[in-house]
Amino acid sequence: MLLNFIDELRAAGISASLKEHLVLLEALDKDVIEQTPEAFYYLSRATFVKDEGLLDRFDQVFQKVFKGILTDYGQQPVEIPEEWLKKLAERYFSPEEMEAVKALGSWDEIMETLKQRLEEQQKRHQGGNKWVGTNGTSPFGHSGYNPEGVRIGGEGKQGRAIKVWEKREFANLDNTRELGTRNIKVALRRLRRFAREGAAEELDLDATISGTAKQGWLDVVMRPERHNAVKVLLFLDVGGSMDPFVRLVEELFSAATAEFKNMEFFYFHNCLYEGVWKDNRRRWSQRTPTWDLLHKFGHDYKVIFVGDAAMSPYEISHPGGSVEHMNEEAGAVWLRRVVQTYPATVWLNPTPERQWSYSASTRMIREIVGDAMYALTLDGLDAAMRELTRKKG
Repeated sequence: MLLNFIDELRAAGISASLKEHLVLLEALDKDVIEQTPEAFYYLSRATFVKDEGLLDRFDQVFQKVFKGILTDYGQQPVEIPEEWLKKLAERYFSPEEMEAVKALGSWDEIMETLKQRLEEQQKRHQGGNKWVGTNGTSPFGHSGYNPEGVRIGGEGKQGRAIKVWEKREFANLDNTRELGTRNIKVALRRLRRFAREGAAEELDLDATISGTAKQGWLDVVMRPERHNAVKVLLFLDVGGSMDPFVRLVEELFSAATAEFKNMEFFYFHNCLYEGVWKDNRRRWSQRTPTWDLLHKFGHDYKVIFVGDAAMSPYEISHPGGSVEHMNEEAGAVWLRRVVQTYPATVWLNPTPERQWSYSASTRMIREIVGDAMYALTLDGLDAAMRELTRKKG
């Protein structure tokens, strides 16, 4: 299995030499770690990964090779009792049963009821319609059905939770992915605006010839190198419903990194709030206040949001609506601040455009950005770049 592990690391572009393999074997032979899957994961990662940018690639290889041996490494337990969060069985509902389930009510009613449930509940529940549990019709828990509720643990099935009580780890996007980026680069080039900036380091041949002819001796003229002068702020939605689009967004990210030398990127989840981050592994410990971005980057920046805009409308319209934390101001407030600060703002949506009208949250965000929402296709990207070129900061 270790040899297969080495081969998979190499195939993923991670250096795995014979020397590193022997170091790993020697460490295992001398019992430098506890004999647990978690300890082996961290030992092998420290042995083979020399660049932080390769951590996500290493995790993917490790999961592929040792699937079933180690799961959820690095996760911290949530405060809800773990036994409540274990999925005990699958339950399938008939259309009649699903039709019978009604939304609990407004945002405030849902959160108040959850608080009461947690204060009253004393044991695990499964298949019910009231308590926090699994496989039921209660608005609290997971693996069941309710058109509007709070997911506690487990995985989302219906995509209707208005808040999620769990700790989730998002992987950073890989900006070196090249598959399919060539056509994306061509579309992004519509936003180019070249200017000569910086020190004079490049020979100006025409000026040198002209100067030499006029002076009668060699007159060497230098000029600054020509760079793309467009400035871009890229906001990337990660995790949750964006997981199916990781490959597509990585291709966009890779192309944008190559095309725009003056580009800053930040991550967010579902909707923009008071903080964003550069590293998903440190998204709670190293966050950048959104206010700081609005004051740091000039109005001439072009802003590109990338996200499916699929979420509970509460996440956009209500304070405290975020699925992960209690935000003091609604997401719509922060989005409008960005649009007002940066007139050249567009939103790229990876979901098919024909589905947008079925999502209330998508309609809300599209309205906030002044209808400047475009499909993340080559045609949509081309139209978005035209829009950004037309708008001036």
